[in-house]
Parts: sequence; structure tokens; C-alpha cells
Amino acid sequence: CSSSDPTLERHFKGHKGAVTSVDFSCNMKQIATGSVDSCVMIWNMKPQMRAYRFEGHKDAVTSVQFSPSGHMVASASRDKTVRLWVPSIKADSTEFRAHTAAVRCVNFSDDGQTLVTASNDKTIKVWTVHRQKFLFSFNQHANWVRCAKFSPDDRLIVSCSDDKTIKLWDKNSKECIQSFFEHAGYANHVDFHPSGTCIAAASTDSSVKLWDIRTNKMLQHYQVHSGAVNSLSFHPAGNFLITTSSDSTVKILDLLEGKLLYTLHGHQSSVTCVAFSRTGDYFSSGGADEQVMVWKSNFDCIKHCNGVKVQKKGTSTVRPPTSSSMAPFPLNSDPSVLHCQVSTDSEHVNRQESQTASHAQSFSHGSHSRAAHSQVYRDPSISSSSTRQTQTTQLPSRHHQSDSHTSDGKVPSGIANALEHIIGQLDILTQTVSILEQRLTLTEDKLKECLENQVEIGLHLQREEAK
Repeated sequence: CSSSDPTLERHFKGHKGAVTSVDFSCNMKQIATGSVDSCVMIWNMKPQMRAYRFEGHKDAVTSVQFSPSGHMVASASRDKTVRLWVPSIKADSTEFRAHTAAVRCVNFSDDGQTLVTASNDKTIKVWTVHRQKFLFSFNQHANWVRCAKFSPDDRLIVSCSDDKTIKLWDKNSKECIQSFFEHAGYANHVDFHPSGTCIAAASTDSSVKLWDIRTNKMLQHYQVHSGAVNSLSFHPAGNFLITTSSDSTVKILDLLEGKLLYTLHGHQSSVTCVAFSRTGDYFSSGGADEQVMVWKSNFDCIKHCNGVKVQKKGTSTVRPPTSSSMAPFPLNSDPSVLHCQVSTDSEHVNRQESQTASHAQSFSHGSHSRAAHSQVYRDPSISSSSTRQTQTTQLPSRHHQSDSHTSDGKVPSGIANALEHIIGQLDILTQTVSILEQRLTLTEDKLKECLENQVEIGLHLQREEAK
């Protein structure tokens, strides 16, 4: 397998139903998944460590996400509740009834202080993470709301609904500022590009569309799947987009070139969810076949690394990208729509020549299962020679970026690390306080019950004496 092809690294099996959602912790040590089996599972990336199974929801888990610090996991369920878990063997959690119908999606703000939830009750609600206090709701959708996500700067929220609209909301003014319309189908999933300037939607009509939210015009339109597109995830650098579909494939799109880069065949049926790790080095997919697959990206330096082309020859230094080179694809005032069509049968035959197979030991919850077989098809327009000329380089993390740009007024990595640690500790304190509050409420309820019983006994004794 070429060094630039995605490779299947891990393969988890432990859910007893279709996997509905997947997310990486910030340190890449854990992966959270939700399933129609009503369980949340935390998979440890170290092979010798067992997975944690969290049972508490009374119906299918529809969405899971780690908090930015990684100290909490939020889960949404068809049982109308949202739970906040501590991802450890103790499985401590707090629950709050978020909606009057199934909760489809839960998403943390970038600062980890706020949650947004989307529901079949046609509303989007915003909550504080501390005490799970309800703040406000958006009520303009006319049908089930499938997904809601914060923008990278936490200023906007994007949502998609079965009413065939995608709406942009201003969190401060609490108003809908833009609506995009789906004509053929409705969007299953929607998310912001890391730059915050555009959104992508995965639709039931097999398409993937990207809109510029500054001009409200469509930037790109991909018709590469042969079934409904269920989920998508942007590479943190913004150059690539991964999509999953009911056609049982995972596809990687090159947004700079506006074309299909890879088609991954690993799942046995519909692929329901996908997520990049925080650095983009890995991505994970989950499907109706109850499997969770972890892939090593490898492809993230085929074209650009944060907008800069990386060559294998020599030891030339990579200069920091300018603001214009950071744009992942044309963001003109009047952008041309780029279309990418699904491959024909003859193209598929050509791809067989560049087919690579990778085998990874499958890890199940408590026992080993058979090795997984995956196939990677590279788009035939990408020559093998151009692939060989590139090297796989880890994307610079936020810490590395801040370290090299301290002179530009950015926070030094040491302070950034300390702040992250403090935020993490605050997350734990918040969760602990929430659990204590819950226990205090239970104690108060029991005390009230005891007092009521005492009053009843007193009245009963008085009646007996009166007789």
C-alpha cells in the first residue's frame, strides 16, 4: 500500500446494534461511540485496555461528543434526554430531559461551556454545561431537526431539518439569519468548515453541498455517492472532507481540487457516521454492521499541509501560509460551483488496478474477532508518481502553531498547555458539582418524604387518641 493511501489501523466490535455516532478525544487516547443498542461505548486506543460500556439511556443513542478538554462525553438519545458522562470505568453521569421528543444531536461549543441540542420536537435548544441550565431555543423549523452545530467561533449555529432547509442562527441575537433550501431531499448532517466561512451538508439525495455563508452562494456540489449521505467531517486543515453513505462507502474529497480522492470499502452495510481526530492524522467510521473502524489518514499531505505544498526532496523549510493561501477552495464573491460526478463502471474497473488491501487485527469488547478486510480505491486521475513524490507529515497541532508564532501576539505553548489543563480541571469540577447537586436533590426528596410520613403518623395517632 502506498504511503499516501489511508490504512485501516484498528477495528472495534462491541455494540449490539448499528453505530450512530463517533468522536475522538482531544488526546487521541479514547473514541466515543453511540448505538441503537442504547449504549455509549468508550474505546481505549491502547490494545491492552478494555472498552467501557455506559448503560443509562432507555432508547437508541443518536449522538456522542467529547468536550473540548476530553473530560466529559455528551450523549443524546431517542429517550428525549441528554447525558453527560465522565469517560472512566466509574461511568458517572448526569441526565437532563432536554426535549419533548427524540434528541437527534448534541454538540459542545468550542469553549466547552455551552451545549446545543436538536430534536424531533422541531426545536434547537442551547444549554449551559454547568447545571445543564436551559438558555433559549430556536423554533422556526417545520419538521424534525436532524443536526445542529456551533461555528468555530461559537457565534453562529447551523441546523438541518426534514423540512428541507438548512438554517443559520445568530447565538447572540437569537435570530435566523439565513436559510438554504434542499430541493430533492433533506440534509442528514451539517457542519462548519474550520475557517467558519462555509458550511457543508450531507443529503438524502446522495449529494454533498458546500455553501459560502458570507455570499450565501453554493461553492461546491458533489454527486459521488449512490445512496443517501449520512455524515461528514472536515479535516482540521480544511483541505479535505470525508463523507459516509448508505451505499456502504466512505469517500474522501479534495476540496482544493474539487474532486473525489478515495473511496474506502470496509463496512458491510450503510456507513452512518465519521469523524476526524483533532489533528487530522486519523479518522473513524461507524456503521449499521455494528463495527467501528479507525483509519490512518496518510493522504493529508498529498496536496497541501495547511495550504503549503510539501515536497519530499531536500530540506527546504515550509513557510507559514499567508491568509489567502489558507483558503481551502475558491471563496470569491461570485464563486463558480464545482460539480463532481459519481464514477462510471469503466472508471471503477480502472480503480481496481490501484486497489490496495489492508488487514488489521479486529478488537472486540472482551474478545478477539476475525481480521477486517478493507479496500482503498484511489481516484484514477491521481498518478502514482505524484503520490510517490510526497511524504506523510503530521499536521501541525495548535500548540506547534502557537509556539512558532509567539511574536505575532499568540499565546505561547506553555501557557496554552497550562490553560488547557485548568479548563480540564474545571470540567471535572463542574461534573462533580453536578453529581453532588443531583445527590443533594435525591436526599432532599427523601427527607421531604420522611417529614410527610411523620406528619401522617402524627395525624393518625391524633385520630386514634380522639377515638
